[in-house]
Amino acid sequence: MSTAGPDWRGVASEHADEVTARMGAFLRGRSRRLLGSLLRPHRRGMLLAGLVIVGFDLASMAGPFLVKLGIDRGIPPLLHGGSLVPLVVIVSAIAVSAVIQAATDYGFTLMTGRIGQEVVFDLRGRVFDHFQGLSLSFHESYTSGRVISRLTSDVDAINELLSDGIKVLAWAVLTFVSVVVLLVWLDLELAAIVLAALPFMLGLSAWFRRNSVRAYRATREAIVLVIVHYVETLGGIRAVQAFRRQPRNEEIFETVNRQYADATAWTIRLGAVFGPGVKLMGNVALAAVLLIGGSRVLQGQITVGVLAAFLLYLRRLIDPILDLSQFYTVFQSAAAALEKLAGVLDEPWAVPEPEVPAGLPAARGELRFSGVSFAYREETVLHRVDLIIPAGQTVALVGETGAGKSTLARLAARFYDPTEGRVMLDGIDLRDLTVTDLRRAIAMVTQEGFLFSGSVADNIALGRPGASRDEIEAAARAIGAHEFIAALPHGYDTDVRKRGGRLSSGQRQLVAFARAFLADVRVLMLDEATSSLDIPTERLVQDALQTLLADRTALIIAHRLTTVEIADRVLVVDGGRIIEDGAPTELLRGSGRYADLHQAWLESVA
Repeated sequence: MSTAGPDWRGVASEHADEVTARMGAFLRGRSRRLLGSLLRPHRRGMLLAGLVIVGFDLASMAGPFLVKLGIDRGIPPLLHGGSLVPLVVIVSAIAVSAVIQAATDYGFTLMTGRIGQEVVFDLRGRVFDHFQGLSLSFHESYTSGRVISRLTSDVDAINELLSDGIKVLAWAVLTFVSVVVLLVWLDLELAAIVLAALPFMLGLSAWFRRNSVRAYRATREAIVLVIVHYVETLGGIRAVQAFRRQPRNEEIFETVNRQYADATAWTIRLGAVFGPGVKLMGNVALAAVLLIGGSRVLQGQITVGVLAAFLLYLRRLIDPILDLSQFYTVFQSAAAALEKLAGVLDEPWAVPEPEVPAGLPAARGELRFSGVSFAYREETVLHRVDLIIPAGQTVALVGETGAGKSTLARLAARFYDPTEGRVMLDGIDLRDLTVTDLRRAIAMVTQEGFLFSGSVADNIALGRPGASRDEIEAAARAIGAHEFIAALPHGYDTDVRKRGGRLSSGQRQLVAFARAFLADVRVLMLDEATSSLDIPTERLVQDALQTLLADRTALIIAHRLTTVEIADRVLVVDGGRIIEDGAPTELLRGSGRYADLHQAWLESVA
């Protein structure tokens, strides 16, 4: 397989206009608003840092001027047996300026570093919190690799801008302006030589910035592909090893890794031309100034001190040009990263808080669907569903895959809001309830029984973090999980490891049931919650479910009809509509869809 990457110059050229638009968005749009909101609490600190960097610049610019004074006024008296005092005073001033320069540099670095870290801390927290509140459909379409990229490389790019980039920008701008002004003030004729070379330096800088935009975009696109493939491979490592996917994954990774290496090499080549090019022009200008300036010294038109100060200032003109162009790359990186993060933060939450919340002191558990329709993007999956589930009733939702069962449950749990109509709890639209009241009243146990790293007790207490150990154990006993938990190496304190990998799928599901029991919600959704259990464990759970669902409203989604047998009522869903509604025994005696599904299930068991 060829490992050659694409022509990243061509790829980037195609997106040059988009990059320009992103830069504009950074300066005018949502990125600017986001950055403004992050920096607003630190205005005083930024103002103080600005004053400090001005002090640093003044102290820095004083050095060559003091050297001029030392050569022209401090040394000549000594040659004629004069006083040493002028030179001592000048040398002392140089020492004082050096101390001021070091102190202001130290202060500015600390202040900008502290502000930068507080901004990044705030930003990372905002993004993490926002990701948790986004809809399931967003997370299903937005890969975990891109989520990681937002929280790591994109935040790091902004961190680099705030921690180092701002310091470089402030120093480079002040130094460049100060040096040009001082060169013109010292000697206009010599300054003309420098100003003649300056357009060539600035032209090379413009070339570098223009190409670095494209090179940087290529690098960003390539590293995202590397992260996405890496995360996807490790996330599905069991399937990778079970089906010998390693060779194919290695081929894909080699390709994206090569693309990243090629894009990075492009940026290195740009830097290899730009840096030495600017230094070459600067040294040519320096040589010309030395030649002409030396001639003018011999002619008595300028002093040796003026020429020495001029050369010292000229040496300081090159670094700001290099740093400003390098800062542009950092700025471009942060601009692109901030635009992506602003885009994520602009995504609406799945469950926005109501402007005027309705109170729900103690939920009874009545669910009502009134003219509810729902569409995933353009595909409508529920069609004007009208349904009342009295408080305390256990309802089973059955039907073929894709019929709309899980969508009904997710709307009842308010993971989504209906496209049309209303879903109500005790007569209150779910959209009028605070997230706290909603989650206190409604919970869902899903098929995967997800567990977080930590102890078994911590996972059971997820819905009630303040629960005592006795309450946690009582919940586990009620659900039939106590025996296997007690047999673990450290009992309830056993670390379940990442995603509960230490437990079997059935054990993870029992822990999830115990978690729901302890949360003591009024409405419980079971979305294929027993599908991962073996037959003996499922039989054990059937009795536990009787305890779990007692006096609660429950929606059970199951393909195993043994789970449906404990329901008071069955709803058969087909094509986003409820086509049958009745008690399980009544529907079995008929000749409808539920009876057909039950017969097909019996045949599959046989």
